[in-house]
Amino acid sequence: MLTLDGSVPVVEITNLQTRFGRTVVHQDLNLEIEQGEILSIVGGSGTGKTVLLRQMLGLERPTKGCVRIFGEDITQANAEHLQQLRNHWGMLFQEGALYSALTVFENIAQPMRELRVLPPDLIRDAVLLKMNMVDLGPEHANKMPSDLSGGMVKRVALARALVLEPKLLFLDEPTAGLDPDRSESFVSLIKSLHRELGLTVVMVTHDLDTLFALSTRIAVLAEKHVIAVAPTREVIKVDHPFIKEFFLGARGKRALAALDDRKIQE
Repeated sequence: MLTLDGSVPVVEITNLQTRFGRTVVHQDLNLEIEQGEILSIVGGSGTGKTVLLRQMLGLERPTKGCVRIFGEDITQANAEHLQQLRNHWGMLFQEGALYSALTVFENIAQPMRELRVLPPDLIRDAVLLKMNMVDLGPEHANKMPSDLSGGMVKRVALARALVLEPKLLFLDEPTAGLDPDRSESFVSLIKSLHRELGLTVVMVTHDLDTLFALSTRIAVLAEKHVIAVAPTREVIKVDHPFIKEFFLGARGKRALAALDDRKIQE
């Protein structure tokens, strides 16, 4: 069992290089993610945000460098050990990635059943508990993914990501495809779960409202590495063309104004 040591970063990426043929996506990329924070990764098209996320998940290996999760170098782990490590984190994919032939209950239960050691009663209780955590009543347990709204798909996928009680949660565009009301509701849900469960969250998003509402810090990818990593107000002060365009355009100013309004209300 992994133990969390506050002195060790939950995620530590050192001198990472990613190359596809002659194309270098990441060069000397370094990043640390501390226990309990929500770190968001942003960057322009082609900066390798999704690739970096997949490397943290152990789905891809970098060309060079080290990716440590909970102090363990996953770039050197064999398949069996890597699978054991994956049980300690959860992943919410952009489109939910639910199994279309399985019910809501079966989708959420799948990670527990794959362990092949848990009794059915424990699985049932855990699934219903996680459904309750994401505001899904038991009446939805036997529904198929095709019967669900976009917001409900996200909640089922989030319940599945949390069913093994992870301390690290990865989010890929968590509010993509949701209307403003459902997006705001889902952001509030992630906030409350982050606080109640003591989660460390790594998020990739281009949605500025989601970014500003959730992030403890923001890591900006540009020029093949992390050019800035800091709280929102510090990141937007960095003098770089992408940061100015992304954060300080009309959309960015509206999102910052909304953030200020929320803080006043709180």
